[in-house]
Amino acid sequence: MASVPTGTIFSVATVFGTPKTVSGITNASPAVVSSTAHGFSNGDIIEVTSGWGRLNKRAFRVATVSADSFQLEGAITTNTEFFPPGSSAGSVRKVTTFQQLSKILSQQSNGGDSKQVNYKYLESDVEYTKNDGFTATTETIDIDADEIGQAGYEAVKALTEVQTDTILKKTLRSGSLILTPCTVALNENVKMQDGQINRVTLAISGNNRITRYAA
Repeated sequence: MASVPTGTIFSVATVFGTPKTVSGITNASPAVVSSTAHGFSNGDIIEVTSGWGRLNKRAFRVATVSADSFQLEGAITTNTEFFPPGSSAGSVRKVTTFQQLSKILSQQSNGGDSKQVNYKYLESDVEYTKNDGFTATTETIDIDADEIGQAGYEAVKALTEVQTDTILKKTLRSGSLILTPCTVALNENVKMQDGQINRVTLAISGNNRITRYAA
């Protein structure tokens, strides 16, 4: 079914739990994380730190929990060239508090596009194209300037000052989720335009690829 942005809830992670040591992650679909006495529950949102660059700093939902392991829902790590066995160790930390951003006026997403490299061999008159990863993801969010002093505004203001990693969570009206590992920067210079309400702009700089979940 087609969906529209109306009703989408935007939230940022403001508090994380103590990082839990990861001894290894399997080459599987979905990936299984080994972490002794992690204490997580199904549905928890976590940030991953890993020796695997394609997984490092990404955000996932926890699934199929046991005492010393859990799945990264949606994480596909079967390719051992991209995810070399023996180098996945790191840590994970759970988001314990998300703060909703209220009175959002507009949102624009950029980046995440595939990059290509063009090349040609000397003996050939044909040029080739090869995929070379993805561009960085960025977003801009306009917020009602009169939200100043409210919890969401103050949360992104504080995150702007320290520039620590966070997670932007978008919860669509259908219940589906979009998780963006990122840093944020709030521009408090108020935009004033006749016929429009005053607004400020929040810039989102992605740390890795987004993760999407259906309802």
